[in-house]
Amino acid sequence: MPQSVQIDDIDRRILRTLAADGRVSNARLAQIVGLSASPCWQRVKRLEDNGIISGYRAMLNQESLGAPEIVLIEVVLDRHDDQTLEVFGREMEKLHEVLEVHLTTGEYDYLIKVAVNGTRGYEEFLRKKLYKVPGIRHSRSSFVLRSLKNVQAYLPDEE
Repeated sequence: MPQSVQIDDIDRRILRTLAADGRVSNARLAQIVGLSASPCWQRVKRLEDNGIISGYRAMLNQESLGAPEIVLIEVVLDRHDDQTLEVFGREMEKLHEVLEVHLTTGEYDYLIKVAVNGTRGYEEFLRKKLYKVPGIRHSRSSFVLRSLKNVQAYLPDEE
């Protein structure tokens, strides 16, 4: 388990700013958080080196890409041995429609987030892809009607 790294208020401002706009220039970031460019860059580098910042990515508009509907799928596997879990994980990696896969507690084993083009696109995904994955016993689906909040990380307040 990664060890907790101490961060101060300036680090928190850097993280909040980068979470809101990962393309902000170092000069602008430094101005926002009240540092000169060099110390700001050093802090960002330290946050990256310590694994607090794990990467930068573009957020894609699913509607513009032809897969506007998000479906949350709860999956139960037949077995829970290492081989079944490994095969399931590898198969999920291959499915481009699958955005997220979470091993969960409770009634279902996994929660999967999928992007599809409507109910027909979802039916095709189920028949041609998901139901061909070995080891799935049961699934239950819910279409997302509207997302009220969509953030990628939680930054705890200072304790």
